[in-house]
Amino acid sequence: MANRLLILLAFTALFLFSNSVLCKDSKAKDVVNDNDDDDDDEDLSFLEEADPKGEAASHKFNPGQDKVEDQYHEDDDDFGNFSDFDDSGLDQDAYKEPEVDDKDVVVLKERNFTTYAAAATELKGENVVLAKVDATEENELAQEYDVQGFPTVYFFVDGVHKPYSGQRTKEAIVTWIKKKIGPGINNITTTEEAEGILNSEGKVVLGFLNSLVGSESDELAAASRLEDDVNFYQTVNPDVAKLFHIDPEVKRPALVLIKKEPEKLSHFDGKFDKSSIVEFVFANKLPLVTVFTRENAPAIFESTIKKQLLLFASSNNSKKVVPIFQDAAKSFKGKLIFVYVETDNEDVGKPVSEYFGVSGDAPTVLAYTGNDDAKKFVLDKEVTLDSVKAFGEDFLEDKLKPFFKSDPIPETNDGDVKIVVGNNFDEIVLDESKDVLLEIYAPWCGHCQALEPTYNKLAKHLRGIESIVIAKMDGTTNEHPRAKSDGFPTLLFFPAGNKSFDPITVDTDRTVVAFYKFLKKNASIPFKLQKPASPPKSESTDAKETPKSSTPNDLKDEL
Repeated sequence: MANRLLILLAFTALFLFSNSVLCKDSKAKDVVNDNDDDDDDEDLSFLEEADPKGEAASHKFNPGQDKVEDQYHEDDDDFGNFSDFDDSGLDQDAYKEPEVDDKDVVVLKERNFTTYAAAATELKGENVVLAKVDATEENELAQEYDVQGFPTVYFFVDGVHKPYSGQRTKEAIVTWIKKKIGPGINNITTTEEAEGILNSEGKVVLGFLNSLVGSESDELAAASRLEDDVNFYQTVNPDVAKLFHIDPEVKRPALVLIKKEPEKLSHFDGKFDKSSIVEFVFANKLPLVTVFTRENAPAIFESTIKKQLLLFASSNNSKKVVPIFQDAAKSFKGKLIFVYVETDNEDVGKPVSEYFGVSGDAPTVLAYTGNDDAKKFVLDKEVTLDSVKAFGEDFLEDKLKPFFKSDPIPETNDGDVKIVVGNNFDEIVLDESKDVLLEIYAPWCGHCQALEPTYNKLAKHLRGIESIVIAKMDGTTNEHPRAKSDGFPTLLFFPAGNKSFDPITVDTDRTVVAFYKFLKKNASIPFKLQKPASPPKSESTDAKETPKSSTPNDLKDEL
């Protein structure tokens, strides 16, 4: 075995952490002190009687239920869900999946992390080890490598790791690894070879060198290994250079990037070293404007260029505004990704528009900081070359005011549970005179639906306490910088007089009694709930004698 060990490592989870799924189990983990309140002597039996028995507390988590992906829209399974694993589009008769054996994949633990075994099935003999870690078992290891979700794939060379951001298919992974461990560049010696490459590949880099070996070739090869999605070639043949639009008489070394895009050619004019070449290719390899599709979504959102400008326009308006957008993009190569979303495309355009809160037929330009930060900014002017360029510059210089989605403010809001939207969040939640409990929910989330009866019952009991507000907000259609959720439902408590601080995440049993004790413990304004007076005996007797008044739903509404 060679001295240099190459490892492709995938962090996986047999049981996903609760915060890796957006619709979370409604049975929260045990909290030590919340149920050991100083008010244990308080008679809360009337709350227990009113609590919907087993509705939320016994709701079990089903990994297949209510799970959504973290990109764009809950109903669009193909965004960010690594659907590239799906082989359904292949000709199964023409392609037979080779037998694979899981024993070829090394299972790593902290004690044997530096060990290796035979290469995985597809890469046996390639001096590569494929390994996997169950992050639920190896918590400390996952934290050490900042694993944020599953699967996370890292590539290690001599102990140094970098994330794998390519497609999640066997072919893509094998090709990517072979490029990392191979020479990085290929020679083109004939015009026939050159024509075949130009016809078959979408983007290529060609170096026109003085020699196919030596320092120039070494720099080009080193740059190639740092670029995952562009193939590099080299030649000394002037006829080949001419086919790649390089002047045969030019001073060597020369380099060109060719794409099958409106901006076809990009000529390199910098110092011929690894860093300069990588910087040039990185800035020029993307199209001026990328049309958003399911297939290229990972390339957009996993790019090292996090900031994006998105143009939302219908197919009818695209002929007018897309060329303007392309011209503006020329000034931001390597700084911003320009993306066009066709709003009348039912498959992708509509859900993406809904995710970003874009509506109407007029072309809209929106700046987006990427999934990690997820801040949005809207161009509030007509889409022109000057307005887009100025908007892009302000975006890079952090001069823009964020845009947040909001449903219309309710005309009336007199219910026990107050309705919060983006535009009334400050008024209700950040009211310094109120202790506010806020549920961030999703209408489709089963755990949110299971919690609703308990939450409504809590609000009904506390409606007479002026200092407390029980509220909820649809997290799929409303946003606010103070309303951060790691899934649905998320329960946040905003104490009175402390609204400038981060809210308290409510992590307790999801029963009326547990919520009440949490509020008693954490509320800035002390309160005590009076036990309701018992109903007259005659009324109780009548209730037993009248079938209609003793239905389960009616009993749940009693105090």
